[in-house]
Amino acid sequence: MSNVKTKEVLNQTVADLSQFSAVIHQAHWYMRGTSFLALHPKMDEFMDEVNDYLDVVAERLITIGGSPFSTLKEFSEQTKIKDEIGSYDKTMTERLSIVLEGFHYLRNLCTEGIEVTEAEGDHVSQDIFIDMKGNIEKTIWMLHAELGTAPEL
Repeated sequence: MSNVKTKEVLNQTVADLSQFSAVIHQAHWYMRGTSFLALHPKMDEFMDEVNDYLDVVAERLITIGGSPFSTLKEFSEQTKIKDEIGSYDKTMTERLSIVLEGFHYLRNLCTEGIEVTEAEGDHVSQDIFIDMKGNIEKTIWMLHAELGTAPEL
């Protein structure tokens, strides 16, 4: 049984989780405004969650014979999550919207991972994507609630 596409989507996830951790870190460092005291530590929680997923995904990739991206250059070249130079000119709402956009992207990537792993019969990797997707959807709901919008799942 071939698992080429599973390895590809796992490695895409490695690159995107690595990039997204930096995006969240930027929000954490550059946020100013109402709800700072609540949102600043929340960004730490999001980074911890993303980094935990990163470890699980990379270790699964290694387990099935893959080689996870592991350099900043590889993350930058492979990620589909955009970044920008940090600045203090964004509102708290704009910062949360950027983080929310990243979680929406990861949710869609998990959907792709679920489909690919099903097609290739890798139910262990599929379970990782299913677990991530469920947790990410909860985070999306919470961020939308903070922004006063519907989760759009």
